[in-house]
Amino acid sequence: MNICLLGNNLTNLVLANILLKKKINVDIISKSQPSLLKNTLRTIAISNDNYKFLIENIKGIKNLGWPTTKIKIYSENNKSNELFEFKNKNQNNFYLLKYIDLFRLIKKNKFLKFIRFQNYDLEVLKKRNYDLIINSEQNNLITKKYFQKKIEKNYKSLAHTAIINHKKVENKIATQIFTKNGPLAFLPLSNNQTSIVFSNNSIKLINKISLLKIINKYNHRYKIDKISEVESFGIKFLVLRNYTFKNVLSFGDLIHKVHPLAGQGFNMTIRDIKSLSNILDENIKLGIDDGEIIAQKFQEKNKHLNYMYGIGIDFLNSFFKLDNKLENNLSEPLFKILKNNKFLNKYATMLSN
Repeated sequence: MNICLLGNNLTNLVLANILLKKKINVDIISKSQPSLLKNTLRTIAISNDNYKFLIENIKGIKNLGWPTTKIKIYSENNKSNELFEFKNKNQNNFYLLKYIDLFRLIKKNKFLKFIRFQNYDLEVLKKRNYDLIINSEQNNLITKKYFQKKIEKNYKSLAHTAIINHKKVENKIATQIFTKNGPLAFLPLSNNQTSIVFSNNSIKLINKISLLKIINKYNHRYKIDKISEVESFGIKFLVLRNYTFKNVLSFGDLIHKVHPLAGQGFNMTIRDIKSLSNILDENIKLGIDDGEIIAQKFQEKNKHLNYMYGIGIDFLNSFFKLDNKLENNLSEPLFKILKNNKFLNKYATMLSN
C-alpha cells in the first residue's frame, strides 16, 4: 500500500513512524521545512493510554516523558484548597514532553522519505499513484480547494508559554488555576523545571517580566531561579465539516483545534492516529487498499467523537469564564459533589485521561 502525508509536521512524523512499522510505503510531501520548531518552548501533555501506545510503536519515547501523578484544579478565590483532584489509581495521569525533543526523536527514523514540492495539487499527486493521501497541511492548494467548510470560533485570546527553572522539588503534581484573566497551568518537566501555559482572555502580548508577575501571584510551590522567553499563539476552536475528498483524508490540526486549558489538542490527534491504525489493520487483513473506503471509515468513526470532545472543552472554557464572574459560586458546589460521589469522581478522572 502506498500512502503520502502532506505536511512536514509532528502529526505526520508520528503517523509515518506508525505506518512504516506496518511495512506501508510512506512519502512525506511538503513545500518547506517547518521554521516554527527550531526554538519552540511548547510542551505536550500526553495521557497515560496514549503514552503507552507511543512507547509500543516508537523507539525512544520512554526516555522523554516526565510522569505526572495528579492534576489539581484551583479557582481564583481559593488558591490554597483545590476544587478537585484528578488521579488514577496505580498509574500516572499524564506525561509531559518538550515538543522539540519529540520532533527530533521521531525524525531520526532512517526510513522516513521526504519529498519537497514548491507547489502541488491533486493532479500532481494522482500521477504518483498513492492509494491514500493524508493531508494535515494548513495552506496547500488541496486544503484551500476542498477543505474550507468548518465550524470555527475565535476566542480573541492568546496562550503564553514559558519554562521556569527552580530549586529542586518533588515535582509530579500538575496544577491548573482558573484565574479571573484565564487558566494558568503549571506542568512539571523535571524536579527543577516546569512548563507554564497561561491562556489570557486578551490578545495583548505578555513579556516574560509580566508573565513572571502573574506566575508569582499564584505560585506557592516553586522557588524560581530563571524564566525563559515567552512564546505566544492565538487560541481557536475549530472542527472541519467534512474530512474527506475521494481518497484524500484531512487529519491533525486541520480537522480539530481546541482550547489548551485541557491539554487535549495533541491527545486528540494521537487518538485519531490509533483509530486510523486500527482501520488500516482491518482493511489490510481483508486485502482492501482502497484509500477512499479507508478515509470514509475514519470519518464515520471519528468525526462525531471529535466534535463532541471539542464542544465539551469549549463548554469548560465558557463555564469557568462565567464562574469567575460569579466569584466561583458555580464551581465550588459542583466540584464538591464530584469529590464526594465515588462514581462521578471515577468517571471524571476517566474522562480526563
